[in-house]
Amino acid sequence: MGSVNNSIEIGIDAAGRAVHVDVQELLATRLLVQGNSGSGKSHLLRRLLEQSAGLVQQIVIDPEGDFVTLADAHSHVVVNAGDYDEREIAAMGARIREHRASVVLSLETLDIEAQMGCAAVFLNALFDAPRAHWFPALVVVDEAQMFAPSASGDVSDTVRRASLSAMTNLMCRGRKRGLAGAIATQRLAKLAKNVAAEASNFLMGRTFLDIDMARAADLLGMERRQAEAIRDLERGHFLGLGPAIARRPVAVRIGATATATRMGTHSLLPLPEAEPVDMRTMLFAELETAPPPPPPPAPPPVAAGELIRRIAEREEEGDLAVASPAVAALPAPDAVESDAAVVAVLGEMLADPEAAFHPESFLYQDFSVRCRMRGLPRAPLDLAEFRRRFALAKGGVFAPAEPRWGEALDAAARLPDDMLAPFLLIVRAAMEGESCPGDEALGRAYGTRSPGRVRRLIDYMERLGAIVVRADFGGRRSIGIPGLGLTTEAE
Repeated sequence: MGSVNNSIEIGIDAAGRAVHVDVQELLATRLLVQGNSGSGKSHLLRRLLEQSAGLVQQIVIDPEGDFVTLADAHSHVVVNAGDYDEREIAAMGARIREHRASVVLSLETLDIEAQMGCAAVFLNALFDAPRAHWFPALVVVDEAQMFAPSASGDVSDTVRRASLSAMTNLMCRGRKRGLAGAIATQRLAKLAKNVAAEASNFLMGRTFLDIDMARAADLLGMERRQAEAIRDLERGHFLGLGPAIARRPVAVRIGATATATRMGTHSLLPLPEAEPVDMRTMLFAELETAPPPPPPPAPPPVAAGELIRRIAEREEEGDLAVASPAVAALPAPDAVESDAAVVAVLGEMLADPEAAFHPESFLYQDFSVRCRMRGLPRAPLDLAEFRRRFALAKGGVFAPAEPRWGEALDAAARLPDDMLAPFLLIVRAAMEGESCPGDEALGRAYGTRSPGRVRRLIDYMERLGAIVVRADFGGRRSIGIPGLGLTTEAE
């Protein structure tokens, strides 16, 4: 067993003694939970999460939305995956590691193939986080056989391979990056063996199929004839083994939890008392004329930028609670100070050569954090204002209020917002007598590494009349801006 500080009580053994899990050891050795539907597997995971919530960052991959209620009692942020696209999910994964937020990724609104694809993107973002963000985190994956299947199924091979690869990285290589997998499955036989084999701790619940009992007995070091004991386990009872639990198999009855699923448990209810004729009347009366009841309104999805802001705030809540009196006493910065801070922060962000390729929500959160680091109580720009100022800064315009940029911004008014940065980059080069920006510089301003997209960008701006492209006999390109009467030097 581990030290008291690192130990949590998971339940009691047959003699009524407390059975503990050493969380520090669990992070190093990983966990596999197995049990048929109704065995208490999800209850076990909830107990583990509740008891360790104050010790370690927790990240839950939740295919059925069972664990979203953890946010009612703890600091978990719920991410409803169906509300976000792939880039936003990846950005959240990166931010979660940076800010050490405990998160429940709910996949319940997605079909199985979308669940696997989303989980792969999310797990890969956790795995690919910079070394500076390799903080310890317990990554719980329920129904792991869905995300690491032992055989091909109804989903495409591309999605299956991506999901299996992400789960393999979590269980095989995640430890060095601070990621400790705790995976649960209904069927050991359906879980990829290379994923299951990396766990050193086991909690085995009731199962009835011979192939699953045999695999569970092998993992617990039991003889085949002893495997029948697994079939006789009651709901909520598990056999535990591993360096974080016990050196010999121990029977565990899982303790109570403070939270529950939104649906609760299903139990028998008395049937309604009604005569057949009355029941038929209730079912079919006015069926043709009465309009169906309106569905309850769905809550609007939280914007990705707002959700990432909440993730960041989880880490800062303790510090802000202590510092808030001092912050409140500080005078609010004036407009000049705020704008100077915005210019400085934009310059810092663009010093990173990858900044132009990050998702917008990721960039806005980065901007907000940097502003607070400079003493501003909140970001001085909202998301729409930030989008424009960042595009201007990518085009080399940090002070758009300067008179020399007035005509340039007027000339850019006909272009979509995402073309503002490359257009201003061309204008700036023409104003300063420099050569035409190359495709790489224009692509960075446009947020793409694709030469084809850069060519289409230039063609589109030329069709709109915003620019005129010329090439000399040597193949060198120059670009004119008719609205300003300016031309760049040949590239």
